[in-house]
Amino acid sequence: MELESKIPFYGLWLPNGRDSFLGEKLLVKVGVKSSIGTMRLQMMLGYVMFMFGSLSIALGAFVGINIGTDLSNLPSPEEVVAILRSHQITHIRLFDSDNHLLSALSDTGIEVMVSVTNNEVLRIGQSPAAAASWINKNVAAFVPSTNITAIAVGSEVLSTIPNAAPVLLPAMNNLHKALVSSNLNYQIQVSTPFSMDMIPRPFPPSAATFNTSWDSTISGILRFLSSTKSVFMLNAYPYYGYVQSNGIFPIEYALFKSLSPVKQIVDPNTLFHYDSMFDAMVDATYNAMSAYNSSGIIPIVVTETGWPWAGGGNERDATVENAEIFNNNLIKRVLNGSGPPSQPMIPMNTYIYELFNEDNKRGPESEKSYGVYFSNGSSVYALGLDISGGMTVNASSGGFCVARRGADVSSLEDGLNWACGPGQANCSAIQSGQPCYMPDTIENHASFAYNDYYQRMRSVGGTCDFSGTAVTTMVDPSYGSCIFTGSTNASIGGLVPPAFGPVGPTGASISWRQLPHIWCLILGTVVLSVL
Repeated sequence: MELESKIPFYGLWLPNGRDSFLGEKLLVKVGVKSSIGTMRLQMMLGYVMFMFGSLSIALGAFVGINIGTDLSNLPSPEEVVAILRSHQITHIRLFDSDNHLLSALSDTGIEVMVSVTNNEVLRIGQSPAAAASWINKNVAAFVPSTNITAIAVGSEVLSTIPNAAPVLLPAMNNLHKALVSSNLNYQIQVSTPFSMDMIPRPFPPSAATFNTSWDSTISGILRFLSSTKSVFMLNAYPYYGYVQSNGIFPIEYALFKSLSPVKQIVDPNTLFHYDSMFDAMVDATYNAMSAYNSSGIIPIVVTETGWPWAGGGNERDATVENAEIFNNNLIKRVLNGSGPPSQPMIPMNTYIYELFNEDNKRGPESEKSYGVYFSNGSSVYALGLDISGGMTVNASSGGFCVARRGADVSSLEDGLNWACGPGQANCSAIQSGQPCYMPDTIENHASFAYNDYYQRMRSVGGTCDFSGTAVTTMVDPSYGSCIFTGSTNASIGGLVPPAFGPVGPTGASISWRQLPHIWCLILGTVVLSVL
């Protein structure tokens, strides 16, 4: 995410007095049946078309997460992977191509999007040899053990480093050719993330267009994406759309919350009703792409979206409550598998920004506060770990006791030893091989031990202090199958369902690019059945 990517988001409220749905209908004209066999074939083909439409919703819908590394207490690659696995996260996007993390991701099945940094775009765009070297070092060296499925070339290049625009498409082409040479082009897509500020007026979505000064560059990129069957990458932040709309939109619209009848958001040209700003942003981008007459519809993947949970004095909407509501509702919205009103059959696969809070980032406080987890793997707030809801605080417990961030490690170790010894805390869960052992850090283990002691002894005078190394919090620090004492889920004792989309035995989901192969098999079966 770049600070420059903040745009006005204009809108229109209309009374809810019109039809809420104006959809396109697909009519399949079967024609006159010349024989029973032909009729059966036509009926089966019609059924296949129907099933294709239905299953295209179910296949591939996922919510992944971005991993930034600009934080002072960055866990080791092994600890990062442990956090991902404990939360059953199946899709991630890296802002670089960290070789240590890529090695740690080996044999996890997690789908990985690696990135060419903005600083690398110029060199790769000017030199096919540099592109080949980058692929060999950062991709070919790790696949297939590490499941790399996409390369993001730069981030918001046209918005943040416009001088690099002439080499952006050449960089994408050079990387794709290097993938072809390595026989990896069918497994790995190449694209580049765009920011919403490339669309000056995104509402109404049906009238949205890209900034015309970039017509030539965007047209070339869309042709590339179409010819290589890649996705369009979009960074879309309803938080900024809401903040900069200056009251035009209700906050409920940005947070996926229900709108009152007098505040319905309707596109006056299509009469599509928009229940969320997120849907409207994606639809605006689909419409902006349609002006270039690219061959077919290019699916959009939202590579960044999120909501800050803390902010400065003038960032009053950056709160834990709003961040919790946004991301939980986002997960539910994306995992229902449907697309925006104009493209309901194309899932809106999305990566949440971001895994950790990047406290070393420059800019306002909100810029440092998008993380959904602390570096020890505990949740910043109750993030729904499945579409029916996730872990929440046990209100009767009075909160949790966790290690203070930045506390002296030796003091934490003393506190941990006391809690598990004289304090009689149950520390079995933080032993090797147990649910709370990873991430294997003193801070993480101390948090579990401190909290277990506190929950057991608080009623008889036990405190949460541990020589100043502990603090109380109302945020449930449980994660994955590690359930802290006092959590509402403490009695469940089992694994928590996946948070971020469908996952098979190896953690991989079916990609939209696999659909042609699947449907060739189905169609072949249908034809054979009627012969």
